[in-house]
Amino acid sequence: MNYKTGCIVCGGELVYHDKYSKLECFYCNNKFDTNVVCINGHFICDICHSLPAYETIQQFCLNINLTDPIEMALILMQHNSIKMHGPEHHYLVPAVLLSAFYNINGEPIKKKDQLDIAKKRSKNVLGGFCGFYGCCGAAIGAGIFMSLITGATPLSKKEWQLSNMLTASVLHSIATSGGPRCCKRDTFIALLESIKFLKNIFQTSINYSSNFHCKFSSLNQQCLNHDCIFFSK
Repeated sequence: MNYKTGCIVCGGELVYHDKYSKLECFYCNNKFDTNVVCINGHFICDICHSLPAYETIQQFCLNINLTDPIEMALILMQHNSIKMHGPEHHYLVPAVLLSAFYNINGEPIKKKDQLDIAKKRSKNVLGGFCGFYGCCGAAIGAGIFMSLITGATPLSKKEWQLSNMLTASVLHSIATSGGPRCCKRDTFIALLESIKFLKNIFQTSINYSSNFHCKFSSLNQQCLNHDCIFFSK
């Protein structure tokens, strides 16, 4: 069985330690420095944790002609490969935004190369980035999206500014929502902030289902419930 939340081997609670130790991944048998292990001793590296989620996201966004990133995200989140929490969300954000953006602009042929680059970049954003590095991967995912559609590089001027502005805007909204982390909530926030940013800066309107609610509260042991704007009974 592939568990949707907690340890994907046994469903057990994940324990976050202050100190790192070298553990062997349950699936690939490679050893990694980590401070996250389930209560039953299972450790799964980020690569194995995310597969085949990245491929699922890639193929869906490549072939879909939808223009609503929220709708696309909700469909993907229901796929068994997308866990309640996990680094695959760091790719999900730029992937659905890129797909919506190029579908709206009638340039679906550009999606493949951009999705490939977004996947490579997002894989550098480790699981637990929000708590251990102080920058949620969903916000970085939005920055990756903006960097790609503007062609930003470290030497760019306006493009560099826009990428960082969007990341900052998303991160501020995520931080304001409060902890602990929720990959679903943070993804929704990143998408909504990106949609707003595109309209304000580029006058690009992306229509989305504004009355949507989270369908995954029961899977999140740390759910904020009524304190989350996306919570639904």
